[in-house]
Amino acid sequence: MIIFGLLITLITVVLFIILCTNIIISLFKKKPFPKKMLIATLVGFSLTLTIYIYQVYFFTFDDLDRDNFQEGPGPVASPTEEYTANAYYEPYGGAAGGVNVLVEITDHQDHQSQIIYYGDAKTDFNLDWVGENTLSIHNDHPENSNSNRSITLQVDKEIYHESGFACKSLLMRDRYETCYQN
Repeated sequence: MIIFGLLITLITVVLFIILCTNIIISLFKKKPFPKKMLIATLVGFSLTLTIYIYQVYFFTFDDLDRDNFQEGPGPVASPTEEYTANAYYEPYGGAAGGVNVLVEITDHQDHQSQIIYYGDAKTDFNLDWVGENTLSIHNDHPENSNSNRSITLQVDKEIYHESGFACKSLLMRDRYETCYQN
C-alpha cells in the first residue's frame, strides 16, 4: 500500500508540474484552460490524500509480516502468570536496513494477544515485569545518547508506537488509555 501511495504521489506531482506549465502557457498564449489536466491532478491529489488518511488514521498491526519475524526475549510470565510477554524482531530494508522490535502480550484469562510496543530495535533489549500488569521494556544503545526507547507500560492500559501511527489510529483507540510515541 505504501509503494502504491508513493507511486500515486509521484504521478500527481508530475501532473501538477505539467498543469502549472499549461496554465502559464494558456495565460500568455491565450490558449484554452487545461480542464482535463486539472481534473487528473485533482484526482491524483484526492487519491494521495485518501491513502495518507487510511495509513495514518486506520492503522492496525494486522499488516505486519509475521512470517519474517525472529524470536526475541521471552516468553516472560508476569508475577501472577496472568500475562506473558514475547518480543519479536522484524528485519526491514534488506542489507542496508534495520530491525524493528515488537512486544506482544498474551492475556491468559481472555486468551487475547495484543502488541503493546513497536519501535526500532537497539543493541540492549530486555523485558522485565515490575508489577502484576506493569512491564519494563529496556531498548537502548548505550553508546548513543539519543537512542533510548525504554519505557514502562501498564499492559492493559498503555501502548508505545515509535512513529505514533497507533496513537493516531481511530481503529485502535479503544484498545488503550494512553499511547506513547518517540
